[in-house]
Parts: sequence; C-alpha cells; structure tokens
Amino acid sequence: MTRIDKHPVLGASTSETIEIIVDGREVSARDTDTIAVALWADGQRALRRSSTGQPRGMYCGIGHCFECRLLITDDDGSEVGARSCLTPVREGMEVRTLGSSGVDEADPQL
Repeated sequence: MTRIDKHPVLGASTSETIEIIVDGREVSARDTDTIAVALWADGQRALRRSSTGQPRGMYCGIGHCFECRLLITDDDGSEVGARSCLTPVREGMEVRTLGSSGVDEADPQL
C-alpha cells in the first residue's frame, strides 16, 4: 500500500516507523497510526468475522459502527476489546483479529 510521505498541504511526514504484532506476525506502522490505519496500509482489510463468517473491516472510521473491533493485549497482559479505528498503535503492541467463534487470522482480501 502506498502512503503519502509528502502531502502538498501538510508537508513531509515526521512520523517514526514502529512494529506491532498482529495475529503473531510483525507489521510495520507509523507512530501516528491507529491500528486500523496500520493494517490498511499493510494490505489487511478484514479485522474480524461476523457470526455467519463474513469478513468485516473498517467501515465508518470514527468509532460509531464497531465493525473494526479486535483484541489488544493490555499492559497487565489481559486482552481487551478495542475499536481499531480509534486506538493508536504502540511499539510492540499485540493485536488479535476476531473470528466468529473465537480468535483467528482474518482474511486480508476484503
């Protein structure tokens, strides 16, 4: 996925590249990304599965629809649900996408 590194109005990007762990694999992200943006830039469109197994991804992008929810590992090691469009990435953050009957790797071809 191509990113805009030098915006005509905002100028050049000053963000740093960090790594997050998504379903056990390393994903590069910018320190200014939300989880959804980092995964979108990585080419992953599906973030969870519906109860019927249909892929679901970022829809509204502002936290209203909850289609982009997934699990992140909290500081104390517990997994908490999060809306990926609102949650900023952190270096080394662990993320798990959701399947219809638990946690599994999402289909990136949404």
